[in-house]
Amino acid sequence: MPTEEAGWADRALASVWDRVSGTAGEVGPRFPLYAAPDTGAWRTTSRGSWTGGFWAGLLWLRALSSGDPEHRKAAADCTQRLRYWVEQDTATRGLVLWYGTALAAGPGGDKAAAELREEAARACLAAYQPELGLVPWGDAFGGPRLLARADGVPGLVPLLARAPGGGKAAAYSHLTRHLGVCLSEDPPRPAWQARTHGAWTACPEPAPGWSRTAAWLLLAVADGLRWFGDEDAGLRKAASHLAALRLAPEAKLILPAQEAQPDGPVDTSAAAIEAVAAVKLAALARATGDEQEGDRLAARGRLILHRLTEVHLSPAGALQDGCYDAERGLATRHELIWGDFFLAWGLALITGLTEPFTM
Repeated sequence: MPTEEAGWADRALASVWDRVSGTAGEVGPRFPLYAAPDTGAWRTTSRGSWTGGFWAGLLWLRALSSGDPEHRKAAADCTQRLRYWVEQDTATRGLVLWYGTALAAGPGGDKAAAELREEAARACLAAYQPELGLVPWGDAFGGPRLLARADGVPGLVPLLARAPGGGKAAAYSHLTRHLGVCLSEDPPRPAWQARTHGAWTACPEPAPGWSRTAAWLLLAVADGLRWFGDEDAGLRKAASHLAALRLAPEAKLILPAQEAQPDGPVDTSAAAIEAVAAVKLAALARATGDEQEGDRLAARGRLILHRLTEVHLSPAGALQDGCYDAERGLATRHELIWGDFFLAWGLALITGLTEPFTM
């Protein structure tokens, strides 16, 4: 990375690490969820909800950056507090138990995190339903459980693929089923309910035009191409379609939280996810010899990250202007823990702290 780019990215990362350390002191053994823009005070949960893995992931990134044994211990302890989610009925176990453990595979590794990851992979495979072709959304957070949702795909693809005894086939099916239903409408619809005889019915919430739909799917399809090979024409077509929607030069860098509300709140967390997906897809393109596309995607990722750090990163290191839930008016202009994580991971990727595919 050119020196001038390394400068702004390194400075942004240093600011983020300061914020992570301050957050760790504030929340203790609880998990941060979102923080108010005026006070910076965190709303926390005792078990982490669907976002707990991102806090653990942030702590691992900080530990990789600093090399401090105390930072490593904090990350390892936080990861073990995610164990509750192994047996919970939710496809968001991918978000919790992949992103909360994968970065522990850095120098030296963490045996307990690796064991938790393998345990989670087996539990997710046990939850796979062949008749649906996926691990259903589940009922851990209430509502119908036989759903396919875009946010139930990322993380679960590499997690499932690691499970012995059919995990890789289940991961492929889980990914392609979600891509099939979500991309059957334009814009992609994020949630579908299973009916009889293989039919799926569109769900009204989250509504089409939700900012994180394409972001989550881009992240998942990048991991899918890594695991299942670029020779899969269906995955390549889905990746191209999603990249044309969100990673094309003319696409907005940061979307409104809801397409139907163009003057409403934006969602910086979706942009941060897309930046990481762009860097991952860039690495895959280069690996197949397409240097031009690799350079284009990498430049797009850097451009998103630069905009986020220049416009939306507070002096204290908080990524602001994230939108938790625009439809319910919940935390619509806040710092979101997953936004912080994907910003930090994106910056870590372009500065060389981590690799696009940790394992």
